[in-house]
Amino acid sequence: MASFEWFVSLRYLRAKRKQKFISLITLISILGVAVGVMALIVVLSVFTGFTEGLRDQIIGVNSHLIIQSYNGAIDDADAVMAKTATVPGVVAQTPMIYTQALITAAGGSSGVVLRGIDPNSAAKVVTIAEKMTNGSLDSLQVTTNPPAIVLGEDLARQLQVFPGERVQLLAPDGPLSPMGVLPRVRVGMVSGTFSTGMNEFDSNMGYLGLDMARSLAGLDQESVHAIEVRVHNVEAADSVAAAIRERLGPSYAVRDWMQLNQNLFAALKLEKLGLFIALDLIILVAALNIISALIMVVMEKTRDIAILKSMGATTSSIMRIFFYQGLVIGVVGTILGLCSGLAVCSLLKRYKIIELPSNVYPMSTIPIKVVPADVSIIVISALLITLAATLYPSWKAARVRPAEALSYE
Repeated sequence: MASFEWFVSLRYLRAKRKQKFISLITLISILGVAVGVMALIVVLSVFTGFTEGLRDQIIGVNSHLIIQSYNGAIDDADAVMAKTATVPGVVAQTPMIYTQALITAAGGSSGVVLRGIDPNSAAKVVTIAEKMTNGSLDSLQVTTNPPAIVLGEDLARQLQVFPGERVQLLAPDGPLSPMGVLPRVRVGMVSGTFSTGMNEFDSNMGYLGLDMARSLAGLDQESVHAIEVRVHNVEAADSVAAAIRERLGPSYAVRDWMQLNQNLFAALKLEKLGLFIALDLIILVAALNIISALIMVVMEKTRDIAILKSMGATTSSIMRIFFYQGLVIGVVGTILGLCSGLAVCSLLKRYKIIELPSNVYPMSTIPIKVVPADVSIIVISALLITLAATLYPSWKAARVRPAEALSYE
């Protein structure tokens, strides 16, 4: 029976001279589904690529995990790192001191976020050493007078300072005196600049050696504010954070990169969902064309349907005939869209056709990231929409009454 239904369904899909308009609508429906699927795959792949590029930029400057103490500074950083080093998934660790100051130079002054780091271990956790445009991050290890400081390229340009020039740092939380709180004042020498491609970092951040950072932040010797951790699998950072939290106990807070940037990535996730819904409307328009084409076929084939019913075809068989027609349109359109979408993504990824301005985006060409889960959802949604479009025409065909249809012939 199934072969009979498929035979009739495919026969109705073939054009006869007087049915060419119906076949044209069917072709437009197939192309509509194909264009919708292709657009969804390409746009979501580009959006995912941008999101991952932005994520890589953020967790390149920051670490995958950060460990902090609820009691303030971490006094036994070596002991904490020794405990966390044995947690599965941990690749590297580095101590970090975080403070804010006012930086002053000949070109003016500005607020700055300062990070005290150990260049040797920091190079294994963050990628700031790879983003140096002048000088080297290793200069923070060298004992100089005044101590070295590395600034973001935009901040250095704003202050009009170059490597080898001095800057003054003023930290507001200094010692208490009869005249009130006195700022801590330290002098540093710019030893290099870095550029991450993100203005938030390049115009507001600087790096110091640990000793200079402790002096500016008023910390005791060997104390640090946090420990930064790099993990083997970025996507599994939350599970590694949970394991470290269990290992260290309730006195320590362990946050992964997703928690630290949850507002940003939640907004990006919502935008991706919005794009998916908006582009799905293209497939919905194609589905309306499928409804129109099948209804016109039902009207054209009313006599044939009546004859088939008179010969013993059941109501479910008639429904399946038109359901199979819609299925063929949906499957053919989805396969065409899938192949063309993956082909476009492959071309964009291989040949770097579209270039992006480096001063606006953190990447030079359009990033492409094809996620199999996204492609599967696109294909399934396209098939469901097109199959849903066949229900009404199929039901309409099944309701044809042979006596009434043939009485007018």
